[in-house]
Amino acid sequence: MSELNIRTVREQDLERCFEIEITAYSGDEAASKEKILKRIRTYPEGFIVLENDQEIIGFINAGASHKVEMSDEAFKEMVGHDPDGKYVVIMSVVIHPDYQRQKLAGKLMQEFIGRMRRLDKSEIYLICQQHLIGMYAGFGYREIGESDSDHGGLSWYEMSLTL
Repeated sequence: MSELNIRTVREQDLERCFEIEITAYSGDEAASKEKILKRIRTYPEGFIVLENDQEIIGFINAGASHKVEMSDEAFKEMVGHDPDGKYVVIMSVVIHPDYQRQKLAGKLMQEFIGRMRRLDKSEIYLICQQHLIGMYAGFGYREIGESDSDHGGLSWYEMSLTL
């Protein structure tokens, strides 16, 4: 495998990030290009990309807040986001399907956790499908329970990691 690099997103990454989002997530699960652009512009500190020497192959994006309500769909559009918030809510953890099953999401997550610690955040929250609970538990996340969110018409589970 070629050299990997993790860096903060740039606005010119929008097209590739959107391509990965719609390729990896099905239907309503994927964020729109407008939502991704807003996340890039609003909180680049919470948006990192993983790239090889040819292209971006995955990313994590998030927002920060002083209060967490995981089923709040407006937050996905950065409504209520406050960069000074102590709580971080991850919106996407995604690796392009061509690069999945190579432990790349783990590299990305470890870097993201480290960056949030350096930003003095106190907790990271995410929602995931049931089959991913074990993967996130491996990073120290604990399951909170089933989420009220019906994003994309699917069932979700809430998890959190104390930093």
